[in-house]
Parts: sequence; C-alpha cells; structure tokens
Amino acid sequence: MYDSQRDAAIRQVSDKEEFIIVECPRDAMQGLKEFIDTKRKITYLNSLLKVNFHTLDFGSFVSPKAIPQMRDTAEVLKGLDLSNTKTKLLVIVANERGGEQACQYPQISYLGYPFSVSEEFQKRNTNKSIDESLKLVEELYKMSKSVGKELVVYLSMGFGNPYGEEWSPEIVLKWSKVLADMGIRTLSVSDTVGMATVDSIRHIFELLIPSLPHVTFGAHLHTLPYQWFEKIDAAYKAGCRRFDGAIRGFGGCPMAKDELTGNMPTEKLISYMLSEQLPNSLNLLAFESAYNEALKIFN
Repeated sequence: MYDSQRDAAIRQVSDKEEFIIVECPRDAMQGLKEFIDTKRKITYLNSLLKVNFHTLDFGSFVSPKAIPQMRDTAEVLKGLDLSNTKTKLLVIVANERGGEQACQYPQISYLGYPFSVSEEFQKRNTNKSIDESLKLVEELYKMSKSVGKELVVYLSMGFGNPYGEEWSPEIVLKWSKVLADMGIRTLSVSDTVGMATVDSIRHIFELLIPSLPHVTFGAHLHTLPYQWFEKIDAAYKAGCRRFDGAIRGFGGCPMAKDELTGNMPTEKLISYMLSEQLPNSLNLLAFESAYNEALKIFN
C-alpha cells in the first residue's frame, strides 16, 4: 500500500476515538473440561461488568454437546446485574436456532457468528460450507435487525491457513466486502491458529480499513508472552481500535502449534492503552477486583 493510502486510512480513525476492549470470558471458559458452577460464572461476570468494557462476550447459544461449558448461558444471563454498567452483552451463535434463542433476550445487544475465509475450517467449526455460512449470516442479520440487535461477524482464519488452501489478505478483503454488502458493520479479524505476525497484522488492517471505511474492524489476536506489545501496536497504528482480550490470556489458542500461545491478555491491552494515553472509560479499580476473581475461576 502506498504511504498516502496508509496515512489516509489511519486518519480515518481519529486518535481521539476510544480504545475499545471486548472482554471474552466465554472464549476463556468454553474449553475447560471441568464445568464451572453457574453461580461462580455469574459472580465473575458481574465483576467484569463493573469494569465498563465496551462489550462482554459472555456466553453462547450452541449445542451443549459441542460446548457443554456454555449450556447454562440463559441461566447465567438471568443473574447478571446490568443496572450500573456501560457494557453491552454479546453471545456467539452457530445456527438459526441459536440466533432465535439469543434474540429472545432484550439484555443482549450483539450476536456473534464465526465466518471462516477457509472452506475447510468452516466445515470443521460449524459443519457448513462457505456458501451455506453466507446464507446463515443473511438470516442472522435479518433476525438481529428485526429486534434491534447487531450481528458481529468474526473472520476466522483471518491471518493464515494451515490446510493448504489458497490464502491472502486479498481473500480476506473479498469476503469482508461480501459481508459488508450484506449489511454487516462490525467485522473482527481472528487469528484462529496463532499464525499472525506483526507484518501480517499491519498489512491486513492497512488493506481492510481504507477499503471499507463504514465498517468497524476488530482484532481477535493470540500471542506469545513476549509478543503482545508489538502485535497490539501494529494493529493500532494500522487504524484498528477494537480489540478482543481475556484476562491473563486464559483460554489459550487450542489450534496453535506452541502451547504458550494464548488469547491476548486484557491486562496487556490496558497497559498499552495507558502507555499511549488513549481515551477510555474503564474502571481500573474494578478491573483489579475482576482480575482476582479470574484467578479463582481459572485457578
């Protein structure tokens, strides 16, 4: 990308715009084999709500056989205290039935759906082809819009493909344009297998953001313990302002080759935000309490 194009892309996202953190306890919890008691989940999530993250990815409406840890999402939702928080709730869905369930709850603002730019991974993750997945996105979008909710689409395999399929940033852009034309306004590029590098992060966002200025692009990154700053910095300087995180990086990256590769730690996102003196509305004392609750949950 020409320097002038890159600079224009960065100017599109004001430096005064809030640094958005999406806290993802659902991602952190869902792979744990030992079931976390519903009351413990509620206590933990309520501590997170006090921090005033932009969004809390707290649960999912998917098959209990596929993700047994999330089978109590509806019950957990009943116990959440939303009376004194700015945080909006997001749940992951993988089919129309899950979308219908999520749309029944006025407390939920966002439905999240994992759309893969890899045919192989789409089949493995949701048992659908890309074409079938697109049809589902269309239905979920209509469903969400009809009840005043927004559909957030995650671009799985956004930074690479381990299956030998063709992959390039241009392919990610192609599917981003298709989804944007369907009405999707928030797309989160996901480092599904922990392949993202500083260069690929920079390249992806410098390509996507100026091409689709009406779309909010987010980064769902994974990282090794010593790479967090450079990855956040690359995305931020390329214009990204929305970042997913999980306290202590809990949840890991089950498809990564290196077992040290985990979710982007929320405390590292906050550290970056503070070091760059970026606008935010977080309650840092509440975050300290939530951090301590996380240590109890994930032991």
